[in-house]
Amino acid sequence: MVKASTTSYEELRQKRMEENKKRMEELNLTKLALAVRNASPKLSAQVKPRSARKAVTPVEVRRSSRNSGKPTPVYKEVRMDIQERPRRYYKTHRDLSNRVYADYESRVDATERAEDIESKLENGFPSFVKPMLQSHVTGGFWLGLPRSFCRKHLPRSDKEFTLIDEDGGEWYTLFLAAKNGLSGGWRGFSIAHELVDGDALVFELVEPTKFKVIPKCPD
Repeated sequence: MVKASTTSYEELRQKRMEENKKRMEELNLTKLALAVRNASPKLSAQVKPRSARKAVTPVEVRRSSRNSGKPTPVYKEVRMDIQERPRRYYKTHRDLSNRVYADYESRVDATERAEDIESKLENGFPSFVKPMLQSHVTGGFWLGLPRSFCRKHLPRSDKEFTLIDEDGGEWYTLFLAAKNGLSGGWRGFSIAHELVDGDALVFELVEPTKFKVIPKCPD
């Protein structure tokens, strides 16, 4: 019995091997395996190992014979110190150390007198009272006007304005709409009328770009 079973097993094994060989021949796998086996050594031979990087040898820069005896120039960014321009100092019409500082009572009194004059104006033109500060009459000479008045009565763009005093004298100044104030030209008017801190002025808009100004309201 054992011998018979062994013989049958060998026969089955031989039969399967023949069947597998036949399938490989049908699929042409045998030739492909041989081709891969023959080609693999050639492919491996073509792969070359990576060579180490060669050190870069510095190349001497060719120079003109005229500069052969001079040291090699070094090119690098050099920060140049910019010389500061001297500031300009402008002389004012008076010594700022001798400024006139109005006390509270004098300031209130001058403002009340100006408001009284404004209340008696009969032309019906828009007007306002402007008390003077140090920044208006010394140093910067910048005169800010009431914002509400500017929005209601004055142009929305920069314009040249004319200031007229009680004697009919005219001064030209620049109105800056974005800043609601008078700039260039106001200095001349202030100096000519010797305005000081604490004075109060009445501004009357007699034309779209013309103010009648009553300065230093009398006592």
